[in-house]
Amino acid sequence: MTTTPSQPVGRTPRAGRDLPAAIITGVVLIVVVVGTVGWWHWGFVIFVALALAAGAVELHRAMARIGMHSALVPLIAGTAINVLGVYAVARLDLAFDASTFLIACLGLTTAGCLLWRLPGGSEGFVRDAAASLFTIAYLPLMGCFIPLMMADSLGSRRIISWLLCVIASDTGGYAIGVIFGRHPMAPRISPKKSWEGTAGSVGTAMLVGAGCAVWLLGAPFWEGIVLGAVLSVAGTCGDLVESMIKRDVGIKDMSNFLPGHGGVMDRLDSMLLSAPFAWVVMSLCL
Repeated sequence: MTTTPSQPVGRTPRAGRDLPAAIITGVVLIVVVVGTVGWWHWGFVIFVALALAAGAVELHRAMARIGMHSALVPLIAGTAINVLGVYAVARLDLAFDASTFLIACLGLTTAGCLLWRLPGGSEGFVRDAAASLFTIAYLPLMGCFIPLMMADSLGSRRIISWLLCVIASDTGGYAIGVIFGRHPMAPRISPKKSWEGTAGSVGTAMLVGAGCAVWLLGAPFWEGIVLGAVLSVAGTCGDLVESMIKRDVGIKDMSNFLPGHGGVMDRLDSMLLSAPFAWVVMSLCL
């Protein structure tokens, strides 16, 4: 005799999320980011360094599922030193500048990862080295533009503008996509993304970017429109890149490090790839 369970086996709540945990985690993250960006810039940079180090752990575990093993210890150390060091050098009057430190740190991190793998023998060396080099390019290289923005004389305002544009892009894209989404943009990568949602992302980010340019950065509104459009496209691409990684390794979330939100990389995806674009646009135009 069999019985019918009240819920099908293996089912999870809607979207697989714990809503109360997601709300609490989101509030904590907002408080930390707002508090440090507003009143303790070093705290924000430390927070970014910790987040990227956690991201290195998540990528290491994800790639291990397909037989690629990065050099985790040098990656964590190199990522943290890169983010903290770039900010420190950019703020201090030293004989070398932040770009020199960045190149040196990335080079030493690469060398450290290759040397760390030597005792493991020749089998799989190229595969494992590729995992380490991918992580270096994805995390400390992309992430270093965040402390570079913060080190500017308008650092906190630039960080706020960058965050607001990316958040507006995500929010606008989601809202417009849910209401009007009909045509999938990349069904093989992210089935829920639509061209209508993408248009909503770009439009919302452009509006927010224009407001940030005028009220935060003291620049013409049209420069903010450019900033919003660029960050929206870059953020959307960042989301697609992380989706490709997760699909390749066969996971839904990078980890469960953030209750209700998944992994750190699940929250950093659009932020991370948009950071260098934000720094470039703001350095050239704003």
